[in-house]
Amino acid sequence: MPDTLEREIRIAAKPETVFRYLTDSDALSEWMGDSAELEPTPGGQFLVRYESGDTALGEFSVVEPYTRVVFTWGWKDNAGIPPGSSSVEITLAEDEGDTLLNLRHSGLPHADALKEHGEGWDHFLAGLATCAAA
Repeated sequence: MPDTLEREIRIAAKPETVFRYLTDSDALSEWMGDSAELEPTPGGQFLVRYESGDTALGEFSVVEPYTRVVFTWGWKDNAGIPPGSSSVEITLAEDEGDTLLNLRHSGLPHADALKEHGEGWDHFLAGLATCAAA
């Protein structure tokens, strides 16, 4: 069974701008979650708190300025998808002044997790595109 979801979007902003929205705590919380605590270096913390009370936890494994970010992903107090149990890779490529963002979320344990996370990423990536383009 596939354990990976993939998304691609075009954002009307340069990769440098989009990268900031992936690695800066205040900028990330503009489009994803209520607050974030990010340490964007390999081994650094990735933490996002949501209005629902849920908290996504993981750590950065790759931070390549303006081109690639990889972090582990999971949910605090969730045995089904615990912190660090899945991985999110985001790549950025400039294309005619815009950014092509590719997201690959792997290691999700079942079809329901793929569906729920796919819907979540669709929602949040649309918010990222709006914020970065503003």
